[in-house]
Amino acid sequence: MSNPPIIGQSARMQQVFATVAKVAQTSANVLILGENGTGKELVARALHEQSLRSQQAFVSVDMGAITETLFESELFGHVKGAFTDARDDRTGRFELAHDGTLFLDEIGNLSLPLQAKLLTALQQRRIVRVGANRSIPVDIRLVSATNRPLKRMVSQRAFRQDLLYRINTVEIHLPPLRERREDIPLLARHFVSLYADRYQKPVQGISRAALTALHQYPWPGNVRELQHAIERAVILSEAEYLQAGDFSFDPLQPSGDQLVLQTFRLDEVEKAVIQQVMARCQGNISQAARILGLTRTSLYRRIEKHGL
Repeated sequence: MSNPPIIGQSARMQQVFATVAKVAQTSANVLILGENGTGKELVARALHEQSLRSQQAFVSVDMGAITETLFESELFGHVKGAFTDARDDRTGRFELAHDGTLFLDEIGNLSLPLQAKLLTALQQRRIVRVGANRSIPVDIRLVSATNRPLKRMVSQRAFRQDLLYRINTVEIHLPPLRERREDIPLLARHFVSLYADRYQKPVQGISRAALTALHQYPWPGNVRELQHAIERAVILSEAEYLQAGDFSFDPLQPSGDQLVLQTFRLDEVEKAVIQQVMARCQGNISQAARILGLTRTSLYRRIEKHGL
């Protein structure tokens, strides 16, 4: 069964596709950055499918779901009798991904002690099962992902700089859906077709009014939220075309990403907008300038002007 496609025709997504195509057939470690629901695992799978390792295993690990006590057993495996519940030998995720791709999702959630253990395995390309004495060589292509600001975490000493250098030979930034709204109609039609077929519903498409409503909504949950909204609408609808009323959200409701003005003085509004965009971009000048429609030089001038 093939993996779901990455859908997008916006300039931002075309950049993502171009980077994936350039990087996939190399052995470079890749770090995928993006908010929850933007499709980081889809990109990781695309990197694997376009790589020289595509016929080998793709092993995905949710690092945020692994407890401190089970970390080594999950990633490196264990031998029978290594601890109370170790009734049999177990192969860890590193071994399962040998000759293939290891995808470490939510890597920013790891504690510093676990980061150190992971770094050692990545540097040595060898692992030791819990309870064993012999090390095992592993050959993996590493892809990691997170929604957390790792560079800021490094400055706060919450993430190891040497581990960051190890995992981000190439970075891929996935834009939130609100920054690629031109992709919403394409995504919406794809999901309508998918769920109409899955649930054997008569829905053939989506009305212009519904598309307008979807376009106006801020989508804090990104593509995943859009997918769930359309799945629900298709299930409940008996019409041929989804209407705006088939969606349970208020398309004009404020989101946490919207700016609440405390003043109407233009210089203060400009300062507030720049502050919010810089915070959203985690200090990335190029990304902030693109969102604001400015050149990097113009943005630098405004930052200096407002003392930011």
